[in-house]
Amino acid sequence: MAVPVAFFALFFAYPVVAIVGRGLKADGVWQFGRIGEVLSRPDIADVLWFTTWQALASTVLTLLIALPGAYVFARFDFPGKQLLRAVVTVPFVLPTVVVGTAFLALLGRGGFLDELWGVRLDTTVWAILLAHVFFNYAVVVRTVGGLWSQLDPRQEEAARVLGAGRLAAWRRVTLPALAPAVGAAALMVFLFTFTSFGVVQILGGPAYSTLEVEIYRQTAQLLDLPTAAVLTLVQFAAVGGILAVHAWTVRRRETALKLVDPAQTSRRPRGAGQRALLGGVLLTVALLIVVPLGVLVERSLDTSGGYGFGFYRALQSADASGSTFLVPPLEAIGNSLQYALVATLIALVIGGLAAAALTRRAGPLVRGFDALLMLPLGVSAVTVGFGFLITLDEPPLDLRTSWILVPLAQALVGVPFVVRTMLPVLRAVDDRLREAAAVLGASPLRAWREVDLPLVRRALLVAAGFAFAVSLGEFGATVFIARPDNPTLPVAVARLLGRSGELNYGQAMALSTILMLVCAVSLLLLERIRTDRSGEF
Repeated sequence: MAVPVAFFALFFAYPVVAIVGRGLKADGVWQFGRIGEVLSRPDIADVLWFTTWQALASTVLTLLIALPGAYVFARFDFPGKQLLRAVVTVPFVLPTVVVGTAFLALLGRGGFLDELWGVRLDTTVWAILLAHVFFNYAVVVRTVGGLWSQLDPRQEEAARVLGAGRLAAWRRVTLPALAPAVGAAALMVFLFTFTSFGVVQILGGPAYSTLEVEIYRQTAQLLDLPTAAVLTLVQFAAVGGILAVHAWTVRRRETALKLVDPAQTSRRPRGAGQRALLGGVLLTVALLIVVPLGVLVERSLDTSGGYGFGFYRALQSADASGSTFLVPPLEAIGNSLQYALVATLIALVIGGLAAAALTRRAGPLVRGFDALLMLPLGVSAVTVGFGFLITLDEPPLDLRTSWILVPLAQALVGVPFVVRTMLPVLRAVDDRLREAAAVLGASPLRAWREVDLPLVRRALLVAAGFAFAVSLGEFGATVFIARPDNPTLPVAVARLLGRSGELNYGQAMALSTILMLVCAVSLLLLERIRTDRSGEF
């Protein structure tokens, strides 16, 4: 545990505590009265209210739309199922900047709906809610559908034999077993939407602001560190509570019912009702997921002279973007790939050691460490990024001008995915195999190499893929620390969208399409590698 603890202490806890301290300290004295002053402001109260209710609305809407999809993927067997599973998961690994850009192309000014019917939904809460459903659809399908596919259907059939109707049998047998998974999925969706940044930043306009967006505005635009520090503490407390409840639901889910092989529960849809349900889910996936991504690609090709690759060619020139960049925007692709590869390597080392430690130890301290590893998913990335700038600027850790700062920030987001993917697999390794290797003279390192590694190799590849995808799309912290001459893809997209003009808009669409394709290819490779359902993602 020493290396992961040191890593999180230095690159997560230290920057966050430092920036909060700078905001709440005056002449070396803590000014806790500022908390009440900030929270009593009407504009901050509006931000807190909007953050909470839009997260609740997004969660409810996502559950209503995605639960039928979870049932279809769990119980039905149909041609193209594996490909469709990958398609619905693509939005989850997409950067939120790309999600916002896709819905801007669909719902914004000059967008697809605006041209067809004169309908604009950008700068409205409906665009934000739809984008959140798009992003989190796979969370419900994977979490709930994964458990649903392993529930023995004979228990519900037995209830029906004893006289229960179809609805009553589902409500009394299946729903209680699914409740922990539904709760876990709802909490994760709430967490992601509560801390939403890129989607609200692009689609919400000045009228809507979540806690994360407000922290960015107070830090980067108004330089009001006291307000940003208070909001960071509020978000930290909320996220800590959400993760604690999520850990409880995960423990309940693990002991819900005796599970069976998913291959035994799926079958071809029978009857008009089941075929209609399958058709409805396919239509939902097409309208909710395929159409926004398709419109994004279409806008990247739609130049004033007709369809072509003009916007893509313009990415090769720095001058074409109106001095938005010091280098051609196309270089952001190479920068992002290099940063993501380094961040993936760091995340695998830190996450792998942490997962191994959590496998071999027990007790309150280790459970607390497990929760700590999840905090970067919910704590303000903006705070972490700005904290990097004000803390890592003196020897021996003067990294403010170093390229390694970006991969370090990205690795913080990748580590939780590595841990959650590898931990269940490592726990499944029989200790007697390690003991037998030790009895035969193997050192601990050789035992790990010849016993653990062959068993977890596939999970390790899946973890690396997820870490690479989320590192590639990290935006909240990177927007602060990426140098102007070395922008990442999400930062480049945000900068282009922040400038007026058809060329900047088209280049943003082109870069977003490239980023979407890279993430989609990574996910499709993961689906080919991953033949089991190990891990929580």
